[in-house]
Amino acid sequence: MKSLVIFDSNFGNTKIIAEALAKELHGISKHVKSATIKDIEACNLLIVGSPINGWTATEATRKFLTNLEHASLKSKYVTSFDTRMQVFFHGDAMTKIKNKLVSLEGQLISPPISFFVNGKEGPLLDGELAKAKTWASKIKQELEK
Repeated sequence: MKSLVIFDSNFGNTKIIAEALAKELHGISKHVKSATIKDIEACNLLIVGSPINGWTATEATRKFLTNLEHASLKSKYVTSFDTRMQVFFHGDAMTKIKNKLVSLEGQLISPPISFFVNGKEGPLLDGELAKAKTWASKIKQELEK
């Protein structure tokens, strides 16, 4: 199973999560600006992550998702994540990303998840990296079924 984690990152926190997910899934992580349609075609599992920026995913992530319309995700497992401050009003990137991936016929392998940062720039809150590894392990178990 080839796993690909595509991410954008403002302060490095989303990158840290993406790399941890890729490592746990024995896959690769790629910045959203360097990911290609060929990368997508070569994977079986696609995870897309973004920090919340202006109540949604970053502009680069939204552009990537728009360009993704040229690829079919029909035979691929998909899910998403975001990084955010732990506040009551925060926006939502993970659900919007997930909805786009599923609208392109991706099969949702796991509900999207948020990872929390301390303040606007981080670092990640204690336990978030372990949470990422646990989430990836659960995805891996689903793939093995």
